[in-house]
Amino acid sequence: MADDRINLIVIFGGQSAEHDVSCVTATHVLRAVDQTRYRITPVGIDREGQWHLATAAVAALAKGAEALPDRLEAAGDNLSPTPLLTDALRNGPVVVMPLLHGPLGEDGTVQGLLELMDVPFVGSGVLGSAVSMDKAIAKEVLAYHRIPQAHWISLREHEVNPARLAEIADTLGLPVFVKPSNMGSSVGVTKASTIDELISAVDHALGYDEWIVIEEAINGREIEVAVLGNLETRASVPGEIVPGNEFYDYEDKYIADSAQLIIPAQLTAEQTETVRALALQVFAALRCEGLARVDFFLEHNGRGFLINEVNTMPGFTPISMYPKMWQSTGLTYPALVDALIELAIDRHRRRRRNTKH
Repeated sequence: MADDRINLIVIFGGQSAEHDVSCVTATHVLRAVDQTRYRITPVGIDREGQWHLATAAVAALAKGAEALPDRLEAAGDNLSPTPLLTDALRNGPVVVMPLLHGPLGEDGTVQGLLELMDVPFVGSGVLGSAVSMDKAIAKEVLAYHRIPQAHWISLREHEVNPARLAEIADTLGLPVFVKPSNMGSSVGVTKASTIDELISAVDHALGYDEWIVIEEAINGREIEVAVLGNLETRASVPGEIVPGNEFYDYEDKYIADSAQLIIPAQLTAEQTETVRALALQVFAALRCEGLARVDFFLEHNGRGFLINEVNTMPGFTPISMYPKMWQSTGLTYPALVDALIELAIDRHRRRRRNTKH
């Protein structure tokens, strides 16, 4: 009997500081995948960049999704990505889910490899992934589209000096937030309330990227919207995060689990309509496709909704906002995974019309 299932290659791990988050995300996606529709190949990228067939995950899946551990390990038999993808393409339709967060995964690098191999994949393409990942470039694009955001300044490492930082503190005021330009999950992010703290925060952020962003601190609520689609997009009900720490940092997101996640966010009907429309504008402006989580601040007694950042491969852990917001909107976790795979196939089919002559 022919096996007409789609070959689903799930890639997780990666070389970024968000490796552990990706390993947890992958477990929950694999638990939700319908194995009667998809033939699953879990592939882990270790911290050194070596690709592996995740043999422990393969063995667990053979026993049933409930046998999967809470966190997958990016270890097993060594693989080379090109033969892996070539062999998969010989055995029927293929879709790749690159569940990679941060640099060398969410930034267009893996997406470029998959484009070269002519393989459908979940999420944004090279441009949308790269632009959204780089906070400084994303802010410039969003400023061009006149989408409101906090005041900010970007710097490259060689531009950093005490006089320049003092000038920035004067311009933006203190406190400020200092972020690596290319990173997610609040890795490398620090709040600075004094010049000395600003100097230290900049040094910390430069440990993750040679480009940094310094932003004014916003006194407001943290509102998020999940977006799904390609040419036609839809926005979820908004959610709100009430941080357990001073701000929603890595520990609050993935370790302490002390933040409150309120879905739907307690907004007026007009505010809800406004932020959902803004999320779709941001998604389009940054050339996103498939999925993204769009994060805003709602400033108290001020400018209203301000775009914070966009995640083109948001977390899918049990405490992640993206799947929770869709569930509240009426889309279950398994149905969301199916929708993402269908969008990947649709995008690939459409793009091949323009690149194959």
